[in-house]
Amino acid sequence: MEGAVVPPKNTSGTTPDDRFDDEDYPAYSMGSAAQMLGTTPGFLRSLDEAKLLTPQRSEGGHRRYSRYQLRIAARARELVDQGTALDAACRIIILEDQLAEAQAINSELHSRLGDTETPADDTHTK
Repeated sequence: MEGAVVPPKNTSGTTPDDRFDDEDYPAYSMGSAAQMLGTTPGFLRSLDEAKLLTPQRSEGGHRRYSRYQLRIAARARELVDQGTALDAACRIIILEDQLAEAQAINSELHSRLGDTETPADDTHTK
């Protein structure tokens, strides 16, 4: 997995009611996203340049962010505010996302096999 955590979904064909609950619907402009996060539009642009986020673009070419992307941006801001360099913060978030995905796949495979115990839970000594 490279770059962006999650690319934006194609939301064509949805109704306005569907969009209220859609985590991936690009409902927020850069200005409103920056205001919600308490950051600057430049910070959001830097996340795009670092390929952590890939916001959709409006017909006019303006960046549009989803709620999911705002949560990722908030996590990046939290790490940067704690003194982590932006590129390192982006890498941490990507690795956390990859780990969570791998753990979900591992859990799914174990449940398919009928295992009640995952390797992380294995406390038996050999």
